[in-house]
Amino acid sequence: MDARFTDEQDEIRRALRELLHKRCHPEDVRAAVDRAEGYDPGLWTALGEQLGLPGLALPEAYGGAGCTRTEAALAAEELGRALAPTPFLATAVLAAPLLLALGTDAQRAELLPRIADGRLTAALAVPGTSLTAALALTGPGGADWAGGGRAGGVQARRAAGRWRLYGQADQVLDGHSAGLLLVPAHTGGYARSRVLLFLVAGDAAGVVRTRRTSLDPTRGQACVQLRDVQAELLGSDEDTDVRAALAGLGDFVAAVLAAEAVGAADRALERTVEYVKQREQFGRPIGSFQAVKHRLADVYVAVRAARSAAYYASWATVHGEQAGGLALAQALEALRTAAGEGIQLHGGIGFTWEHEAHLYFKRAAGDELLFGPGHRLRGHAAEAAGLFAGREVGV
Repeated sequence: MDARFTDEQDEIRRALRELLHKRCHPEDVRAAVDRAEGYDPGLWTALGEQLGLPGLALPEAYGGAGCTRTEAALAAEELGRALAPTPFLATAVLAAPLLLALGTDAQRAELLPRIADGRLTAALAVPGTSLTAALALTGPGGADWAGGGRAGGVQARRAAGRWRLYGQADQVLDGHSAGLLLVPAHTGGYARSRVLLFLVAGDAAGVVRTRRTSLDPTRGQACVQLRDVQAELLGSDEDTDVRAALAGLGDFVAAVLAAEAVGAADRALERTVEYVKQREQFGRPIGSFQAVKHRLADVYVAVRAARSAAYYASWATVHGEQAGGLALAQALEALRTAAGEGIQLHGGIGFTWEHEAHLYFKRAAGDELLFGPGHRLRGHAAEAAGLFAGREVGV
C-alpha cells in the first residue's frame, strides 16, 4: 500500500474543504437541517456542478469523474469535518453503486448522469430497520431481513405485467426528499422465495413519506410507506436475488462512514484545542494544565489511529480486501471520545444549542445506533475471518 495521496486526491480534498468552509458554517448547518429537504439544495447543486461530488466514483461514460471508491471515501472525510447535511451518503454511496452494478443499460443511461451532476437524489429503502443487516455490517447479509409471506417487510407482486409494492421502511436515509427510491422487496412466496430490487419514483402514487425526528439532525431519516405502488424492476433478471449485492456493498459503505467519522472527530478535536487555549481558570488558559493536556493527547492518539484505519479501508475497497467494518468501529469510538471530551472541556456552553459541540456527539451516537455499535462490528469481522473458529484459547 502506498500511503501517499496523489495530486488528484489532494486537489479533491482541497477544493471540497474550501467550498464547505465558505458555505457550511455551523449556522448554515442548523439552517439546512430545518429545511423541508433536510439539507441546502444550493450547496448540493454546487457540489454537483462545480466539484462533481455525486458522480465522483461513477464512470465517465455516465457523466461521472471516473475516480475510484477511495476518492469517494476521502471526500466523505471533508463532509464529516463540516457535518455537512447532504444526500451524498444516500445517493452516491448507497444507491448509485447498486444502479451501476444491477441496472440495465437503459436504466443506467437514464439515471446515472442525473445522479452524477446532482439533479437526481436517491435513497435505499430497506424494509423495517434492517439497513445494517442488509449491508452485512454486524451480521451475515444472508439473513432474512426482507421479511416474507406475512412476516412484514416490503412485498412485491406482479399483476397485469406490472410490479406492485406494499410495505414499509422505517429508517430511510434522506428518504423524505429523494427523487428516486431503491426498494428491496420480497417476492415468490414460500415456494420460490427471493428478494428483488425495484425503482420507485419518490412522488409516485401510493408513496407516503414522513420525515422522522432523529437523534442526529444532520443525518435525515424518513419512514416510507408503500401502498400498492407501481414499481420498475432494477435489472432484467427476475431470478436474481439482490441480497448478495447489498451485502457486498457494505464494506464500501463502512469505509466511507469511517472516513466521515474521522473528519468529524478531527474537527471536534481542533475546536476543543482552540477553546482551551482561550478559556482561563485561575488566571491562566486551561490548556496549560497538565490534566487537560493528557486528555487531549489521548484524543489525538485515538483520532490518528482511526485515520490510519480509515485510510487503509478506503484503499482496500478497490484492492479486494475487507477492512471497512473494523475501520468504522475504530472511527466511531474516536468520534465519540473526541466529541465527549469536547463537551466536557467546553464546560456549560458545550451543552447549549448555540454551540456545535453537541452536534458532533449526536453524530457519533446516531451513527452507532444506525451502523454499529463498535463491538458488533468487530465481532462480525472476527467471525467472518474465522478468528476463533475451531480454536481453543489457552490459559
